[in-house]
Parts: sequence; structure tokens; C-alpha cells
Amino acid sequence: MSAEELEKYESDMELSLYREYRDVVGLFSYVVETERRFYLTNNVDLQVRGEGADVYFEVTMSDAWVWDMYRPARFVKNVKVVTFKDVNVEELAKSDLEIPKT
Repeated sequence: MSAEELEKYESDMELSLYREYRDVVGLFSYVVETERRFYLTNNVDLQVRGEGADVYFEVTMSDAWVWDMYRPARFVKNVKVVTFKDVNVEELAKSDLEIPKT
């Protein structure tokens, strides 16, 4: 496979992933961004763990969708993420879920 074919394949996969995101975003209440992944979920629990400078974040989600073009199954029943980087959790307003028609 040439570099050009690989680039086209990855572009097609990203476009397909975006279309899937557009179709499912209305099913979820929260967006969760971690160091490595982006999730849509309906249930999220964020816990800060550790002592002093040794702090980490534990995120537990259920009923989630994972933004990962290399993952064959993006719907996940339960997810637990442990990270030393910041975690961003946002509740989606229903108006945020409307994707422009154009």
C-alpha cells in the first residue's frame, strides 16, 4: 500500500467516523475528553485520587460511544479511565446537539 493510498484510507475512515458521530451525538448527555480519547456518554463519574503532588483522575462511564477510528466497536457498556492528565467533562445542552444542515 502506498503512502497516498494509506492517506486516502485514513481520510475515508475519519469521514465515516464523523458521520457516525453526527448520527449518535443526540443520544448522549455528556462529552468527556481525556488525554487519549473523546467520549460521548450518558453517565459519568469523575474522581480525583491521590495525595499531594501525586494526583490522578479516575473516570467511570456507562452507555458510552468512543471516538476512535481504529476501534471496530465504538459503543461501550462500561468504561473506566485512569489518567494523570486533566479530564474535561461537559454536559451537552440540547442546542449543542443540533448539527448545522450545511
